[in-house]
Amino acid sequence: GLSYTWIFNNDTLSLRDDGRRFVSQETGNLYLAKVEPWDVGTYTCVVSNREAQQRAWGPPTPLTLRSDGVMGEYEPKIEVHFPETTYAAKGSAVRLECFALGK
Repeated sequence: GLSYTWIFNNDTLSLRDDGRRFVSQETGNLYLAKVEPWDVGTYTCVVSNREAQQRAWGPPTPLTLRSDGVMGEYEPKIEVHFPETTYAAKGSAVRLECFALGK
């Protein structure tokens, strides 16, 4: 299967358990909550396939803070991406993802 890692300013992004950062292993998306000045920099996604022993790098994406402090209005959006059926062995862990975005 595929795994996703994010590079921040040329170093592997540390996903500390601070509750602000999350990488979806389903989509590869990086989610940042409550952006801080130290989050400013360049982010690059790396997709790895262990079985094929290959990696692909996405384009670098800069994150900057707006100086006016205005981010605009975003209507709430809830995304739920579950397969129609999810199978799991008894006693195993299952991870389901749900995100709410908005202001």
